[in-house]
Amino acid sequence: MNELITRALLPAGLRDVLPPEAEQEAEAVWRILQVFAGYGYRRVKPPMVEFEDSLLAGTQAVLGPQTFRLMDPESRRMMALRPDMTPQVARIAATRLKGEGRPLRLSYAGQVLRVKGDGLRPERQFGQVGAELIGAAEAEADAEIVVMAARALAAVGAANVSFDLALPYLVPAVLAGQKPDDLVRVALDRRDAAALVKRGGAGALLARLVEASGPVEKALPALQALALPDAAKGEIARLARAVGLMRASLPDIALTVDAVERRGFEYQNGLSFTIFAKNVRGELGRGGRYLAGEDLMEGAGETATGVTLFTDTVLRAIPFPAERRRVFVPADAPAGAEDALRAQGEIAVRGFSVGADANALGCTHLWRDGAIVAIEG
Repeated sequence: MNELITRALLPAGLRDVLPPEAEQEAEAVWRILQVFAGYGYRRVKPPMVEFEDSLLAGTQAVLGPQTFRLMDPESRRMMALRPDMTPQVARIAATRLKGEGRPLRLSYAGQVLRVKGDGLRPERQFGQVGAELIGAAEAEADAEIVVMAARALAAVGAANVSFDLALPYLVPAVLAGQKPDDLVRVALDRRDAAALVKRGGAGALLARLVEASGPVEKALPALQALALPDAAKGEIARLARAVGLMRASLPDIALTVDAVERRGFEYQNGLSFTIFAKNVRGELGRGGRYLAGEDLMEGAGETATGVTLFTDTVLRAIPFPAERRRVFVPADAPAGAEDALRAQGEIAVRGFSVGADANALGCTHLWRDGAIVAIEG
């Protein structure tokens, strides 16, 4: 028995998803995609494996350390297992759907695999469901993605959800294109305003950015009052426009701003966000503006924005649904009895032998003489 258990062990970060959690995940993904479809997003289904030089092209190279690789025995080229689905959707838009009208709205759902997990998500394989809006530069596009994500999470029962808005290009704009040194980088990561002031130069202004972060009602006026370079002012103006549109659609949406957040937004180039829920470990999702189809299209690619929801975390944020009753139909019941029950929306499980154990089959109710009765105990 010990040898059998050892042989059945899975690698760290991988697990079997069992009933009823697997059913709950499938139902949640379907509901989210239905919300996306209502906004005009059409579903695509990219493969699990692609050639490495395509999947990790351009800015997507930042995903390299998280990517499993293998040799294709037919082409003798290196292939990669997707660690994220957004680059694949960008590739589809830049190639297979290059001639489609813009803006292009696409949705997707599937599993991704990463080399290692982290403290918030130890799982190396997990589900993603998302949407990409490609070819729209307006702030209306940024607002649509956030509002749609909020409504999709509400559709699956997620409560106390908040969107932490970020501007990854704000710090570089303040530094006038210079990269922050290690001490500045550490101070920004720690939100240590005092340490930034001590660094001198642009440190005082970076400290003001740190202090301006918080609920959008506080953060936005504080950011607008700062003496920022023109490029940074443009980012703040776009943020204000997008926030106004979000509030017009969802007045109660919870929005915060982190003006110096950059981690996890390596290939974003505009308004971005992370989604959290109260008392839920990890991120429900993240998204933002990026360049789609870089190195695959003539020129520099297309501006795009999107959102990716992580199904493992989403499940922790929604109430576990009550299990549907399972009706046991004895082996000696009339033929077609279970089909009649299924036509009424019931789950019907027929016993194959007289005396079959309904409890062992996970049934909660029993079909008896045309009636459904609860199984006691």
